[in-house]
Amino acid sequence: MNLSAELSKRFRQNIQTYAIVLALVALWILFAVLTEGRYLRPQNISNLFRQMSVTALMATGMVLVIVLGNIDLSVGKAAGVVSCVAAFLQDDFWHKILPSFLQETFANQPALLDAILPIHPLTAAILSVILGLLVGTLIFGILQGYIIAYLGVPAFIVTLGGLFVARGLILWITQGQTIASDQAYFREIGQGRLDVTFGWILLAVVIVLLFVNMFNSRRRKQKHGFALPNIYLDLAMTVFFSLLAFAYVLVENIDKDTVKEGIQNAGIQVPVLLLGIVAIIMIYVSNNTRFGRYAYAIGGNREAARLSGINIQKQVFGVCVLMGFLASCAGIVLASYVGYGTIAAGEGYELDVIAAAILGGTSTLGGEGTIFGALIGALIMTSLVTGLQMMNVESSYQYLVRGMVLVLAVYLDVTLKKNR
Repeated sequence: MNLSAELSKRFRQNIQTYAIVLALVALWILFAVLTEGRYLRPQNISNLFRQMSVTALMATGMVLVIVLGNIDLSVGKAAGVVSCVAAFLQDDFWHKILPSFLQETFANQPALLDAILPIHPLTAAILSVILGLLVGTLIFGILQGYIIAYLGVPAFIVTLGGLFVARGLILWITQGQTIASDQAYFREIGQGRLDVTFGWILLAVVIVLLFVNMFNSRRRKQKHGFALPNIYLDLAMTVFFSLLAFAYVLVENIDKDTVKEGIQNAGIQVPVLLLGIVAIIMIYVSNNTRFGRYAYAIGGNREAARLSGINIQKQVFGVCVLMGFLASCAGIVLASYVGYGTIAAGEGYELDVIAAAILGGTSTLGGEGTIFGALIGALIMTSLVTGLQMMNVESSYQYLVRGMVLVLAVYLDVTLKKNR
């Protein structure tokens, strides 16, 4: 097959992915014109990626949930619960409640108290993260997953109930008050940046891995007798993604000498790095593991998957647990990034997460969707909100535009699938 024919074939196979990438580019150009170039300033681009990290973390899990033909309405408030748990631990438990309890309990053992107190900020941060992840995964992953998978209650109802439970938990934890979580070490999760030099080294490693992965993929296809794509096309795609990575690192490092209030304002942002790691893992899981491929098989034809021996209950349970864990990760980043746990924590995120997955090409009919598409979808949603805010558009109109974009995306998805 010649290069032009293969290009045409690949475009037809991935038309939805290419369409959303073009939509993102068009959106950036539009807002750049409307804001007289302010939209494409390095600082704003950097903020876009930081702001999308919470939504995108959950969107990577939502892809598999929707691929199965389910939905999760609790993810936003689940992240909110975890953010409030982490904030409570950081602000009250490690520095007030626990020290007071230990001082009363071991009042006659001053040497022991001196060894334990005060709790080191790094220890407090690590334990807050671990406990927050455990709480979120247990309630919104394992518990909800068991009810959906093994008790047969529809996911829509279970997660809707989970949404109300989460709101109640947030009110109980916060007691209607704002809880600070902007403590040392913990704040670095959502606000920290890597050293500029380390960022360039990381970029070099990523580019090398991209090329290694490309050649390994071609070698595996040849070993198993699959037709190899044109080498120049594979090289072009790898070079394209390498240039994207280079452009991002360049934008983040561009003001490397700027320091404000003792905080370095240059370098790859830690939440974006965490998102990148999660995205790579999720892409591998969805494309190269039985767990991921079984999810697509069930979403494509549930009965055929059952007859082929796939344990549907186990698969659904696993995806729910994974979603609960990713929502918990997003909650940790949210608490660190915002610096507070509030009664409004996670409000509305579930809609942005679902919209990001669907905008990214995840079919509402099940069986189709990509992690990469969900990342682009999350970036589109964040770009849309940021652009409208920079233009001082009223909040009411912002919600109208976001709603229309989501409905249009679903309509195009249904239309494309029917045509195929």
